[in-house]
Amino acid sequence: MMRFTISLFITLALFWLMNSGHYTSLLLILGAISVALVIFVSHRMGLVDAESQPLHLMLRLPSYYAWLFKEIVLSNIKVVKHILLGNQSINPAIVTIKTNAKTDLAKVILANSITLTPGTVAVELEGDQITVHALLEEDLEALSNGEMDRRVCHLEKS
Repeated sequence: MMRFTISLFITLALFWLMNSGHYTSLLLILGAISVALVIFVSHRMGLVDAESQPLHLMLRLPSYYAWLFKEIVLSNIKVVKHILLGNQSINPAIVTIKTNAKTDLAKVILANSITLTPGTVAVELEGDQITVHALLEEDLEALSNGEMDRRVCHLEKS
C-alpha cells in the first residue's frame, strides 16, 4: 500500500510542477498541501491500490506505446488515402471480437487502443467481448488476428 501512495505522491507532485511552471516558495507550499490533501482523500475513499497506480505496467508500457504509436501513424496514412480515393473505397463494418485479457484494466487499455487507432472505434466492451466499428473491413480482419490483444495481454503479465 505504501508503494502506491509514494507513486501517487510523485505523480501528483510532478503533475503540479509541470502545470504550474512557477517555483516560488508559496506555490511549492500550496502544491505540497494540495498533493497531501488529495492523498488523504484518496486513502479515505480507498482509491490507492494496484488499479489506480498500475506500477506493474511501467516496465512494459514504453515498448507498447512505441508499437501503438507506429500503428496510429500507419492507420492515419491509410485513412487519409481512402478519404482521398472517395466514398467508394470505404466499406464500414462492425464486428465483435473476443479478448484474452484477464483484468479490467487490460480490457480498457485494449478498447482505448482500438479507439486511438484511426479508422476504428470500440463501441462496446462487455465481459471479454469488444464491439468494434471500422471504416474499412480489412482493419477489422487485421484486428481479429489478435496482434493488439497479444500485446495487451503481454503488458498485463506481472
